[in-house]
Amino acid sequence: MGMLRNWTGAALTLLCLSIAGQTAANGAGHDMNGAAGVHGRADVSFTLRTGIAEGKMAFIGRGGTIDGKVNPTLNVHEGDRVQINLINGEGAEHDIVVPDFHAASQHVVGKGASSSIVFTAGSPGSAVYFCSIPGHREAGMEGRISIAVAPPAAKGETGVSIDRDPADLPPPVGDRAATTVRINLEAVERVGRLDEHTTYTYWTFNGKVPGPFLRVRVGDTIELHLKNDKSSVMQHSIDLHAVNGTGGGAAFSAVDPGQERGFAFKALTPGLFVYHCATPMVANHISNGMYGLILVEPAGGLPKVDHEFYVMQGELYTTAPFGTPGAQEFDLDKLMAERPDYFLFNGAVGALSQDHPLHSKVGDSVRIFFGVGGPNFTSSFHIIGQIFDRAYEDGAITSTPLTGVQTISVPPGSATMVEFTTKVPGKFTIVDHALSRLEKGLAGSLLVSGPAQPALFRALPDEDGGKER
Repeated sequence: MGMLRNWTGAALTLLCLSIAGQTAANGAGHDMNGAAGVHGRADVSFTLRTGIAEGKMAFIGRGGTIDGKVNPTLNVHEGDRVQINLINGEGAEHDIVVPDFHAASQHVVGKGASSSIVFTAGSPGSAVYFCSIPGHREAGMEGRISIAVAPPAAKGETGVSIDRDPADLPPPVGDRAATTVRINLEAVERVGRLDEHTTYTYWTFNGKVPGPFLRVRVGDTIELHLKNDKSSVMQHSIDLHAVNGTGGGAAFSAVDPGQERGFAFKALTPGLFVYHCATPMVANHISNGMYGLILVEPAGGLPKVDHEFYVMQGELYTTAPFGTPGAQEFDLDKLMAERPDYFLFNGAVGALSQDHPLHSKVGDSVRIFFGVGGPNFTSSFHIIGQIFDRAYEDGAITSTPLTGVQTISVPPGSATMVEFTTKVPGKFTIVDHALSRLEKGLAGSLLVSGPAQPALFRALPDEDGGKER
């Protein structure tokens, strides 16, 4: 996909443990139903929920051929990348371990909490999985993994586009009275294109990263409905920083796959606010793509501009280094150590440089709503060759703006609104001025068309009397 997509990393064969907190959803994996992964060898995903069966503690299968089975046998093939997702079904503390492959999950505490393990299946034979909390294995929490000879390779899929077009945002609210607004969101887990030859299992709001741009007016009552797609594996929720209420709404929106929940709140404060999933492990859900912005416009609306754009920055933590082709998996150890492999605008490498560059004409007024999902790194937001006429710190859009701003700092979970006029034509690179992040995917383009403006910007002749460069 162009400028940043020519990177190639060393091919990595996953021969050892990769502890993960992500689930595989439709596409990247399968539950022994025949769908092959992008490497031609299956990415196999299973989901187990803890519970009580026949008076004993147990792992209970969820979905596919193991649905409802107690301590099901997990059938895989030699060389498969196997992911086992663990969901706490009854509230007691649990984990899952597979000693033969050195795989151990985090402890899950509290109903709905989740974790995952990822490993590569070894030679044909069998292995056991069990809960390592003292007494739980003896109480019934033990099952078997059956490893068969690997089948022939098959051609796999490349993933769908998940990067949101920065021009994809609703029109201004404008000068209207406060009203009741219904917002419908859906949590969707899907295999998306991370880079030209790389896929990743994203967790999204409405199928894109970031989630949809939400736009309301101060004084509005918002009725927010969150549905979790029935094909999802994980529970999801939403915390909006624009909410005055417990958990930003997370406790009232925590929703299992196939279900829908909601809550209502009144927008009391104008501003630009981040929203994100708040289901444990929260940083995992955010990193996987579950973040977005909600704009609460002041009474009377915002001043009109020629162009508005929606951009967010996030990080991905993968088992393989940046640029490695194939299906990439979440790496919990890197997340906890805050060592991301990717820094991204709008979810994917090249999202704003190749797929959806920003477009303007000389003399146009531009407004960018910029936020940081994170979950961990502050952005030094900058457009090379542009100066922000106005920048509103921390999304405080009714405050006195900074003027003549070169770079503005935006911490994770916060936002800014910047405004400027494009004065000369050219290609302007959008960056985080922590510029080593360019090498990990973080760049976009603002393309300005129109006549040259030599009074404002021009090349000088060579000192030896040559022509202008």
